[in-house]
Amino acid sequence: MTFLLYLTGLLFISAIASFVASPFFTPEEAQEAEPEPDMVFTRWEKQKTEAYAAIKEADFDLQMGKLTQEDYLALREKYEARALEALAQLDKLNSAPQQGAARAQVAGVVTES
Repeated sequence: MTFLLYLTGLLFISAIASFVASPFFTPEEAQEAEPEPDMVFTRWEKQKTEAYAAIKEADFDLQMGKLTQEDYLALREKYEARALEALAQLDKLNSAPQQGAARAQVAGVVTES
């Protein structure tokens, strides 16, 4: 009876250990999946929103006297660059499906002629 108890415990512990250690033995290609377009869009949208919020907070801190003009300008430049980067990436993501649809329309017109 004691032997079966030890054997059951050993099997249970080895099952848990193999489950926990399995990510270490899988190939990296299988682990790194291509990000979904929705996730990429959400990431850039979040960066844009955070940059806008940081700019507003810097404006408020300047008005409250917590920031000097030099610090404010440095922060504003930094967050404007982040917001512009996010806007550019969002434009690329939004224009990609539209370009594909426009190409399909042009190809349809060309083949119909």
